[in-house]
Amino acid sequence: QVQLVESGGGLVQAGGSLRLSCAASGRTDSIYAMAWRRQVPGKEREFLVSITWSGGSTYYANSVKGRFTISRDNAKNTVYLQMNSLKPEDTDVYYCGAQSVIESKYNYWGQGTQVTVSS
Repeated sequence: QVQLVESGGGLVQAGGSLRLSCAASGRTDSIYAMAWRRQVPGKEREFLVSITWSGGSTYYANSVKGRFTISRDNAKNTVYLQMNSLKPEDTDVYYCGAQSVIESKYNYWGQGTQVTVSS
């Protein structure tokens, strides 16, 4: 089992920046990749970014490409999401996920952290 805890959300003005953190615990040695998604009630779920734990290969959705950057600190079992040039449409609850080396999908997700961008 893997447990994930997000932090770093908050309220910022449009054009500002936030840095989200996701700390993993439990069987962290089983993690193949970690990712971020966002979703609130009445809004479509959107898979944003991912990074492989060993190789550092990344994926970015078009909506955040060039503005968001995912990174990792393997020693701290933590993944980060640097969000720059934030827009009001980025307002959402952001969730951190983990994919096991055994499973082929993301089976673990945290409770989320709120990001609100004001205009």
